[in-house]
Amino acid sequence: MASLLWGKVFYKDTFAGILQEEPGDRTSFTYDKSYLNSGHSAVSHTLPIRSSAYVYNAGLHPFFDNLVAEGWLEQAQTRLLGKRSISRFELLLAFGYDCAGAVSIIDPDPVNLSELLIDPTNQKEMAVLTSRASLSGIQPKLAIVEIDGKYYPAKVGELSTHIAKFPSLQHNDLIINEYLTTKAFKALLPEDDVVDLKIAEIQDFLEPALIIKRFDRIISGTIEAPITQRVHFEEFNQLLFKKPNAKYDGSYSQMSDFINNTKECLPIENYRLYGRILSGILLGNTDMHFKNFAMFNNPTGLRLTPSYDQVAAQIYNYKTVALAVAGARDIPIGSLKAKNLVAMAYEFTLSKGAIDLLIKQLNRHKNAAAEAIISAEIGENSLKDQLIKLMDARWNGTYALIGQILSKKP
Repeated sequence: MASLLWGKVFYKDTFAGILQEEPGDRTSFTYDKSYLNSGHSAVSHTLPIRSSAYVYNAGLHPFFDNLVAEGWLEQAQTRLLGKRSISRFELLLAFGYDCAGAVSIIDPDPVNLSELLIDPTNQKEMAVLTSRASLSGIQPKLAIVEIDGKYYPAKVGELSTHIAKFPSLQHNDLIINEYLTTKAFKALLPEDDVVDLKIAEIQDFLEPALIIKRFDRIISGTIEAPITQRVHFEEFNQLLFKKPNAKYDGSYSQMSDFINNTKECLPIENYRLYGRILSGILLGNTDMHFKNFAMFNNPTGLRLTPSYDQVAAQIYNYKTVALAVAGARDIPIGSLKAKNLVAMAYEFTLSKGAIDLLIKQLNRHKNAAAEAIISAEIGENSLKDQLIKLMDARWNGTYALIGQILSKKP
């Protein structure tokens, strides 16, 4: 009889407990006794400190399941392990050293690297093997480190400082799209936090990549001996106790409800969150699902992380808005009306004054957003023109009418 899988869970560099497979497709997580008495933080908002085990009856607990790689990276990891099928738990054990956030999972009996099936001429697969990182998202991506201003694939036992994204087979301008959309997003919300990114080369790679600085890593120490530390955060898919395949199942108001009903959150986060959703929709980002929003979990409470994964997916004919807007599910972005956006704001418990303030801010900065796209040193003019045209059409057709709705008496 095959033995059940298990792994050691670490919070930052501290041993926190045991994640274990149980009979009947169940898993359990149990905090270590020494960790219980140390005063350390819980590894997840959904796993508060307690002495009894947490048992989940359908595979991995959602917090841990959302740490497992997705899409291209998941497929690459599965190929490397040389199995026809593989469980999410096995992937997490094999590649759980460098996960999103502060938690890592270490296999007590790690896979022998020399036994993995790998093509040594495949740069990306070699990097997947050496980094042992687990990243979500469907497009090709790798964990990398910056050393003296240059970028290299992370090695075994080395925490990455950046993430590299590559074009997909379906959309060869995807990384350019994300770069331009993110620059425009930052121009729309200049006082908000947005990930730092650039298009650059990785050493010994033949193609450029979108290099994104990880906000869940802090560099300390000296220039000669830098120390990379993990920062605790959770995606809303984790905070809302959802499995990865449920990231499109729900409404934007569920995130607002979480903020309103969680004492560790500040009400101002509602305003910031709504502004991000409104700006993303204006730019044609129809793929803003629960895994594309997250909160830091620190001693001061839960606070929104910088905004990330801003891509104008509409230009690839992904026209359905990812989550429900004011009760409207699977709504095409072209059918989204001003009344839908106002109704969503009320779901976020925002006042008319707060909505009006945000719309006026977007109006002031929309020309700066267009200029950020036009002046970018990369990207074809045809793509830039398409992004700006769609943004202008949406503003004139939907956003400009929000003020009229706010002025009406109830």
